[in-house]
Amino acid sequence: MTAISIPFANSYAALPDRFFVRQAPDPVRAPALIRLNRPLCDLLGLDADALSSDEGAAIFAGNAVPEGAEPIAQAYAGHQFGGWVPQLGDGRAVLLGEVVGTDGLRRDVQLKGSGRTPFSRGGDGRAALGPVLREYVVSEAMHALGVPTTRALAAVTTGQDVIREGYLPGAVLTRVAQSHVRVGTFQYFAARRDEEALRTLADYVIDRHYPEAARADNPYTALLAAVVARQAGLVAKWFGLGFIHGVMNTDNTSVAGETIDYGPCAFMDIYHPGTVFSSIDHGGRYAFANQPSILQWNLAQLAQCLMPLIAPDGDKALALAQAEVDAYPAAFEAALIAEFRAKLGLATAQDDDLSLATDLLACMAEGEADFTNTFRYLANRIEADPADDTDPASLFNNPDAFEAWAARWRARLSEDGRAADACAAALRDKNPAVIPRNHLVEAAIRAAEDNGDFAPFNALVEEVLRPYATRPAGSRYVRPPAPDEVVQQTFCGT
Repeated sequence: MTAISIPFANSYAALPDRFFVRQAPDPVRAPALIRLNRPLCDLLGLDADALSSDEGAAIFAGNAVPEGAEPIAQAYAGHQFGGWVPQLGDGRAVLLGEVVGTDGLRRDVQLKGSGRTPFSRGGDGRAALGPVLREYVVSEAMHALGVPTTRALAAVTTGQDVIREGYLPGAVLTRVAQSHVRVGTFQYFAARRDEEALRTLADYVIDRHYPEAARADNPYTALLAAVVARQAGLVAKWFGLGFIHGVMNTDNTSVAGETIDYGPCAFMDIYHPGTVFSSIDHGGRYAFANQPSILQWNLAQLAQCLMPLIAPDGDKALALAQAEVDAYPAAFEAALIAEFRAKLGLATAQDDDLSLATDLLACMAEGEADFTNTFRYLANRIEADPADDTDPASLFNNPDAFEAWAARWRARLSEDGRAADACAAALRDKNPAVIPRNHLVEAAIRAAEDNGDFAPFNALVEEVLRPYATRPAGSRYVRPPAPDEVVQQTFCGT
């Protein structure tokens, strides 16, 4: 135990034993703090000064278990790249417990890379430094960009190597989430025909995440509808940022509607709808443009799990569940239109707004234009920024096609009648200048792994925390990668 107090208020650990195994984290040789997320500490009501100490590093490494923690490894199953795996579970993570933040929301505090559990399936239960740094940077960037996401509370080195393609320094990430219940958690009990556990789990999720569903005529249909709506909005936000999750398995789909499990994830530089970065996605199942349809497939798996709870009659349950899954495309399209209207600076709604956006994307794909910078620099066509007045046409191999589109866009903007300065400000408030570009993340990882230098990592984190601030022209955090900097593949890290 440790003298540092964390106000745990645990609920998942009070569920029946078959939902998890009680599992203490494995101690490491020499824990050392890389970075502590002080604003997140404040949100959780934690003492950042105490946690920045050696004793705090011991907690984040799993060497010291705070009073009130109930370490568990959660059970779940899942479809991985479409293939069914009846038992997965936390194979390299333990949930220390839950904390109710100063905002009143309950959140999990989990150690990722904390050693073997009964769900490890032959793995070492550890995490390499690179994936820990990647998840810290990208998850905090996503939060700053307004995307529902798990968060990074702390990262520590372990003083021990892990064996992957060679020997790599080890690390542990402390992850915070609204919960770690996944579609695969429901699948775990559905596959075992454990209807009692399914009902317990569904009631738990309703109580924790969707209390309004409890008041519906059919709470379990309402639960499914709520998850469908929240996930549709989430993937629309991914689309608006050129984000590719990389491994959208059902065990990586949170029923709380947060982006979870940042493995081979990436943000696109040059836009192309078929972009894949994940080294393990050989068939492009989780390519950028496939993400909406894959999510509907995942939601169909959740619907199938909930059918015994929705209605005792199989045909009625199927009809009710199918109706909610069938509502997903319209929900996604509505969220996507809203996302791109904002990205194009449109203040009113017209029927052809989505086609205006998709026509720009087609121009970008043909012209090999940078996704982030194209949208960011649209504002300069309205009102130039003295710090960086780059013209978006300069990003295209075929600027004539872009100019033809831009003429349509300006005509559409004129119909809104909004003042130029207000329109430009709205565009810059929606379209980031900085994302965690792959080559910058990779450079930060290389400096840390090869030289023990965390300065590039810390600098990158500070930059992604203010994504909408204009940077000077030519800033390395805005500039796309040079040809020799392009990252072709990202890796899962297990």
